Amino acid sequence: MSFGLAAFTLFHVVLSLIGILAGFMFVFGLFKGKLLGRWTTAFLATTVLTSVTGFLFPFHKLLPSHVLGIVSLLALGVAYCARYGRQLAGAWRQGFIISSVIALYLNVFVLVVQLFRKVPVLQQLAPTQSEGPFKLTQLVVLLLFVVLGLVATRSYRAQEI
Repeated sequence: MSFGLAAFTLFHVVLSLIGILAGFMFVFGLFKGKLLGRWTTAFLATTVLTSVTGFLFPFHKLLPSHVLGIVSLLALGVAYCARYGRQLAGAWRQGFIISSVIALYLNVFVLVVQLFRKVPVLQQLAPTQSEGPFKLTQLVVLLLFVVLGLVATRSYRAQEI
């Protein structure tokens, strides 16, 4: 790997990790019925940049990571429209929360994939990522995000009523 590609990869990974951290802070703010402005902005911006920079790596065909990037950008488009275009009015409030949680989930999904690829102990447990430990981990992550999304939606809505 060339120095330029290594530096770009590091930039992409750092953006992703900042997005995940900011995303969890954003969601926990929703649990308290608050839209934490700086965390929300940091989450949305870094997650968009993570998805966009994912398309800048050299590739010759459409990969599953590109499909996830497209889905993430679509979810983020809904989140931006709901937050800044529609000012969270009516059903846009729930649309904002759900689409934001989906974008955060996709970032964490990719983090789990990368951990199983790069961490030797995890790689031994699931070398092809079709083994039980990988599938179970991804199922637990999915269920966690379903719960986070439901709690965030209910908590934030309850504060506004």
